[in-house]
Amino acid sequence: MQNGGESGGGGNSTQSNHHSVPVAIDPDLISELESQINAPPKLLSQLAGRSSCCIFRVPQSLAEINRKAYQPQIVSIGPYHHGNPKLRMIQEHKGRFLSDLLARPRTPPGSITLCDVLDTVYPLKESIRESYSEALDIDDRKLIEMIVLDGCFIIELFCKVGRLGPAETDDPLFKMAWVLPFLMRDLLRLENQIPYLVLKALFDRCIGNFTCTNTNTTNSSSSIGNNGDEGDQDRPSLAKLALVFFNYMVQRPVQVLGKYYDCEGKHLLDLFRQTYLPPKPELLRHPSKFLQLIQSARKLHLAGVEFKPKKSESFLDIDFKNGILEIPVLTIDDFSSSLFLNFVAYEQCYSDSSKYITTYATFMGCLINTPSDAGLLCDQKVVENYFGTDDEVARFFNNVGKDVVFDIHRSYLSRVFEDVNEYHRNNWHVRWAGFKHTYFDTPWSFISALAA
Repeated sequence: MQNGGESGGGGNSTQSNHHSVPVAIDPDLISELESQINAPPKLLSQLAGRSSCCIFRVPQSLAEINRKAYQPQIVSIGPYHHGNPKLRMIQEHKGRFLSDLLARPRTPPGSITLCDVLDTVYPLKESIRESYSEALDIDDRKLIEMIVLDGCFIIELFCKVGRLGPAETDDPLFKMAWVLPFLMRDLLRLENQIPYLVLKALFDRCIGNFTCTNTNTTNSSSSIGNNGDEGDQDRPSLAKLALVFFNYMVQRPVQVLGKYYDCEGKHLLDLFRQTYLPPKPELLRHPSKFLQLIQSARKLHLAGVEFKPKKSESFLDIDFKNGILEIPVLTIDDFSSSLFLNFVAYEQCYSDSSKYITTYATFMGCLINTPSDAGLLCDQKVVENYFGTDDEVARFFNNVGKDVVFDIHRSYLSRVFEDVNEYHRNNWHVRWAGFKHTYFDTPWSFISALAA
């Protein structure tokens, strides 16, 4: 009985240990937590997961590698860099460009007023907000003002450069040779975009009945009225104006650009990116379950792989057959390097985007691991280096595919990855390549081999 009593007493003690002890809760703590519960996220808004959201801040993991590549250097477009005092010079010209756009001659005669422009943009204000991954801390009036100035600046810039109208020989922005290249790069930065639907609405309202009086007769590869389709030169599409504008930097054949004059993108960066993508997605072969990245160019070369430049409309068109890796010539310079980084950033951020550029960047990053790899591909005429030293090219490709995510098994180069690795694993190829490098690199080596 006594033991039972002790046991029972122990049980009561155990129960009492599980009872909660009243604690005085700090009301400020409750208030703080409630405010966080009720506060919507700003840096990555709840709308960022929708397909309508297409303009992003570049992730820190990518931006820290080359922050300058993602930030505008001369002009701000959209809200992310709006008000930056370093970009004030071009900002002061946006009003003038808006005035010039409104003053353009039209058929039938009639003016476009500021009210017309505002009426075009105002109904789109919610779509504009939904296009950005960050919640915009700006009222509707300021938002519309910014979008009108930025959108009309872009359209008038395209018109001036495309020679839609009399040439302005005294425009200060075109008298300084460095301005246009910087503008072209800035208009293709992911953080420096406005929705294409806004540009298209402004374009249709302001240029839809514009009378074209093209005066350019000197640059047939980049002019609007001298590119082989004179029948529509009075009604250039927005895509046509944009692609001709950017073609001053890349100099692609007009026949290639012409295929995309009716395209539309999420924004200008996406539009330009689409011109490099295959017209139809490739039917992917099911690769092996274990698929890995390839070796560097130098190692593949020692294993017998040959590198040859390939003529193609797109740099993405890589092929491997019978030990020959054919790669379209890639020109590396300040413009293309910035373009690559922003293409990849867009594909990484926008979930509905294909990953063609990311796959290509990863593939080239595998090939170019060291300055020696870069030098080899330059010697083989696969890479044209206007960027700097072989070391700088290697460093660029090491970084452009760093910390990116893509599914190698579902990538458009999955077959190339698999076939190159299979060729590299073949011991006969390695032995034969070693024999060639030993005995046939020079005529004297060849004679020595015969003598042996």
